[in-house]
Amino acid sequence: MDRRSFLQGALGGLAGASVARLASAASSAQAPGIAHLNDKMAVLTGLKDNVLALSTAEGWLLVDSGGPGYTGALRAGLRRLDGGANVHTLLNTHWHLDQTGSNAALGEGGATIVSQAKTKAWISTEHYDPDGDRYDEAMPKEAWPTRVFYSTGTMTAGGEHIDYGYLAEAHTDGDAYYYFRDSNVLAVGHAASPVEDPQLDWYAGGWLGGRLDALALLCKLANDQTRIVPAYGPVVSRSALTAEHDVLQVIYARMVDLVRKGYSAQDMLDTGVMKGLSRTWKDPKTFVYAAFKGLWGHQEALAPNIV
Repeated sequence: MDRRSFLQGALGGLAGASVARLASAASSAQAPGIAHLNDKMAVLTGLKDNVLALSTAEGWLLVDSGGPGYTGALRAGLRRLDGGANVHTLLNTHWHLDQTGSNAALGEGGATIVSQAKTKAWISTEHYDPDGDRYDEAMPKEAWPTRVFYSTGTMTAGGEHIDYGYLAEAHTDGDAYYYFRDSNVLAVGHAASPVEDPQLDWYAGGWLGGRLDALALLCKLANDQTRIVPAYGPVVSRSALTAEHDVLQVIYARMVDLVRKGYSAQDMLDTGVMKGLSRTWKDPKTFVYAAFKGLWGHQEALAPNIV
């Protein structure tokens, strides 16, 4: 072997080893964490957002499908749980990509996809994204919900009675909860945010009033033993919902008062609308601007003297 062949072989080997290490690191980074709730339910984490999995005789029922690019990791996590990855039912809490990233793959595999009617409308239609100042294409037809509901409903799977319902304008205009009554587990999507700033997709109808109504409803559904699964962050108890409701109620009252006085979003920040709260925001400016836009989008619901 001449010197050039030797160097090419050595460099090729090093490159191969580097690629293998990178692939291994990527695989490890995407391997989902698993938090068991009981002998048939678990939360898969690290898939961009949480996925709740219920084991049944026919395969898996999931709440949400994780972010784009995580389908392989999702299936690997399901295999770790019981050796199989067949998903027969997928329940979407809303339409954002962090919750619907594997919809198409699971739908193509035969899963029945369930959502609130407005979530299907967003998934199946080209729509404008104001943050990116662009139009996003509709998702592939395989990703579309095949069953929709408008207000509430119930179903059974894996010995669980599952109640579900509409959370109008909590985060978008198509949010839903899924309550597994027998296990006392409540999946709420982004209607609750225990560890990140509450997100209000104002362009899609999410606003403070809707979120407060949704949190109040969820608090009525839950009890002190209910395990609540948000779209992101750890499983929490009813007290976390109550705490979020209470701090948002303070912000809502402050902002409505300042809207009456003609304050802009920046005026509100300068005045200290986010100060002295029981919770700290990572990005108060983004939250206040979104909340402000949502308030004006629903000004007819605030008070008769706001025009």
